[in-house]
Amino acid sequence: MTIQAARFLGNQSVSIQEWPLPVVAPGEVLLRVRRTALCGSDIKLWNKGSTWIPGHEIFGVVDQPGHALHGKRCLVFIPVHCGHCTSCLAGDTHLCETDSVLVGWNRHGGYGEALSVPEQCLLPVPDDISDDLAPLLLDTIGTSAHGIRMAKPLVPAACPVLVMGAGPIGLGAILALQDMGFTDISVSDPRASRLELAMEFGAKAHAIDDMATRFSFVLECSGAHVARNRALHIVRPHGVVLLLGENDNPWTIEETKPIRRKDFIMMRSFYFPKSDFAQNIELLRRHRPLYARLKGQVFPLAELPQMFARFAAGELIKPLLSVGRDSAL
Repeated sequence: MTIQAARFLGNQSVSIQEWPLPVVAPGEVLLRVRRTALCGSDIKLWNKGSTWIPGHEIFGVVDQPGHALHGKRCLVFIPVHCGHCTSCLAGDTHLCETDSVLVGWNRHGGYGEALSVPEQCLLPVPDDISDDLAPLLLDTIGTSAHGIRMAKPLVPAACPVLVMGAGPIGLGAILALQDMGFTDISVSDPRASRLELAMEFGAKAHAIDDMATRFSFVLECSGAHVARNRALHIVRPHGVVLLLGENDNPWTIEETKPIRRKDFIMMRSFYFPKSDFAQNIELLRRHRPLYARLKGQVFPLAELPQMFARFAAGELIKPLLSVGRDSAL
């Protein structure tokens, strides 16, 4: 038996091909995909190619007769973790020191009809969360909210905040910041449409090339090296720079005078621990109408090649690959 799934060939080429039906190993279940959100970090696979089926913001239904979660709607927590290293025992399931396997990166992901998922990576989704909104609980809400929770004890809620980059992570950060009490939020982005949506969410527009205005809390959500360097320059003394964006290329910090001659904290936050999931669900529930505005166009698997190209070009914010039947919610 086979499934239909994407192969990222490199050079910005995607092909929908037949793949073998996933082999379910002990301790794993078969998940029938319903939705997989496109993510900007997959652009590197779009350019370089991958031997695995990509896609890591995955939502589906467990198809494992006899299993306790058979027929249940679940998200996929992408870091496979050992459960017994120092980080796992501390609850940092996203920072496992033993396993470095990520679903959709070095094992098959969700740009297809089905995948095998370790039981430990299943996150059951409540019935009141629709299929289309469920993937937002991962990167858009989970990644941004976790980083802000880490930094929150270090910065007063009344301080001036700058969000650099109004993509899904940045927009999710704006909503999470407001939920956690921050009120003075600015945002910068080169795309007028994204900047406009961020302003509708309650942020103030900030000019990208403004190097004079200082902020106590800077969230760098684009991953661009030039933005990271700018963040270190404009953060106030005793402020915090939180790095949420990703970039595979080495980043060199030039220790210029504005960086060298001040005390500040630079933090890097990766994904989120499973213990955050209940908080993320409540965050979505509290601001459901706003998060629903981030839901992008829903499209079938056959359209993935052209939709990913549009997404990579910045035309779409959070499009959703749809596989199987839709939720009635």
